[in-house]
Amino acid sequence: MDKFACVSSNMAKFLFLLVMLVAAVGSMSVSASDLSSSGASPVLVELFTSEGCSSCPPADRLLQDLDRQPVSGVQFIVLSEHVDYWNHIGWKDPFSSSFFSDRQSAYSDHFGLSGVYTPQMVVDGNTEFVGSDSHRAAQAAEKARAQEKVPVHISAISWDGPHTLHAHIEAGQSGASKNADVYVVVALNQAASQVSAGENSGRHLTHVAVVQSLTKVGSLEKGKSFAQDVRLALDPKTDPANLRVIAFVQESGPGKVLGAALEHVQK
Repeated sequence: MDKFACVSSNMAKFLFLLVMLVAAVGSMSVSASDLSSSGASPVLVELFTSEGCSSCPPADRLLQDLDRQPVSGVQFIVLSEHVDYWNHIGWKDPFSSSFFSDRQSAYSDHFGLSGVYTPQMVVDGNTEFVGSDSHRAAQAAEKARAQEKVPVHISAISWDGPHTLHAHIEAGQSGASKNADVYVVVALNQAASQVSAGENSGRHLTHVAVVQSLTKVGSLEKGKSFAQDVRLALDPKTDPANLRVIAFVQESGPGKVLGAALEHVQK
């Protein structure tokens, strides 16, 4: 039997809507603040990818499509995390880091996998699948948006000198059974490379929400709220007009993502 034959009518409609809108998405865009104020459920989508992997560009494109917010009632908060274990085959991904490889390995242990692979998409820390699979992305998003989320807010974004951002992070009370970690991410809105070697040699690759730093800034204790000012050091070569800040709360492990928020940086 086809694995989608028993999907409920609501799920089927959601899958159809996502596939159609991902295919047709284009001119219209919605701001992060508009989505937050509309009550859309935040869904954190992490893509582990590499410019050295020939299977990754379709997943990179799907992440870009999700970032355009194709589904009413869902705020996709996307992260492009470039691993470094493909760098030995001819092309060193300029956005890669062993930190993201280690984070992916921790997810591999969490999901009981035999190893890591690219492209891999992880939705709300709770579901993983091949990162170019739009049907699995739709199913995971439907599951994630049905979950009650901890409210997370980012405010008072300002510059402390030319290469340091200041922001205020708040998270509401958690009803989870254990404490959670609070993370702040600085990511590039857009990035691109002209690849000259490796499996993608000759291709012009584009990316969205390329993570520059992912920092644990505190903990959210069960039944308590969180509020803290943070200072985020930037690479001096980073274009300040090409940045976004993401904050999310995640059960230690890494585990389930309890809430997330996104704000674009104004220079």
